Amino acid sequence: MPNLKEVRNRIVSVGSTMQITSAMKMVSAAKLKRAQDAITQMRPYANKLQEILQNVSSSLDTSENAYARKSAPKNVLLIAISSNRGLAGGFNANVIKKTWSLINKEYNGSTITVLPIGKKVTDAFKRTDYIIHGSHLPHNLNEVFDNLTYDNVAPIAERVMNAFVLKDFDKVVLVYNQFKNAAVQIVQEEQFLPVEPTASSTTSSNTDYIFEPSKEFIVSDLIPRSLKTQFYKALLDSLASEHGARMTAMHKATDNAKDMLRDLKISYNKARQTAITTEILEIVAGAEALNG
Repeated sequence: MPNLKEVRNRIVSVGSTMQITSAMKMVSAAKLKRAQDAITQMRPYANKLQEILQNVSSSLDTSENAYARKSAPKNVLLIAISSNRGLAGGFNANVIKKTWSLINKEYNGSTITVLPIGKKVTDAFKRTDYIIHGSHLPHNLNEVFDNLTYDNVAPIAERVMNAFVLKDFDKVVLVYNQFKNAAVQIVQEEQFLPVEPTASSTTSSNTDYIFEPSKEFIVSDLIPRSLKTQFYKALLDSLASEHGARMTAMHKATDNAKDMLRDLKISYNKARQTAITTEILEIVAGAEALNG
């Protein structure tokens, strides 16, 4: 049976931890509401724009649309999106695990480059040979989540798109957590470039589109804008997933702390009762000794 001081110290420690996890849960819940509203409003627009992009791309020649260039994936860029902070359950570990799986299985034999967005995935790959080198791609993208807006994300997507057009990479893949609800995040492997038509757009590729104002304007404006929107949507999905995962993890941690606190209080009461009983027995034994 542990002594009273040890149990009392543990009760104080677990109580302090429970207060921290409870506060973090409430903060994540408040941030989740804003992030969830942002992604739910953005997703229909982004999905429809991506559908239009795929339909238009199917009617254009490869020479007219540089973002639809098809070639063997010899040089592959993996854009892995995580968070800057931990305490979010398996949120970051799932993205890192999926990225390694793509490196070792899906694109085994290709030259892989990892562009990390988020401190956790940056720490996981910064000592490997897959981390980005040179200056043709953006570095130090951990701060993008401090002010996540389309205007801040668009230059990052544009540099990635330029690298693809210059044939630095044959394929670009986004790896991120897609937000479903506060308790469920789905790890996604989404092809960013080249743009591939869907099955429905392939069947209707013989449709004669009327381009307004012109085909050149569609290629130079709509397609890049759609790609930037797709990139921005992936970051919004990841941000909402992060807050959902952290809220769920802190909720479970708070419940575990409550259970542990209850068990510790029972142990404390037992130890206290044992100490009181021992003192009473010693007093009675002493009195009997004096009387005898």
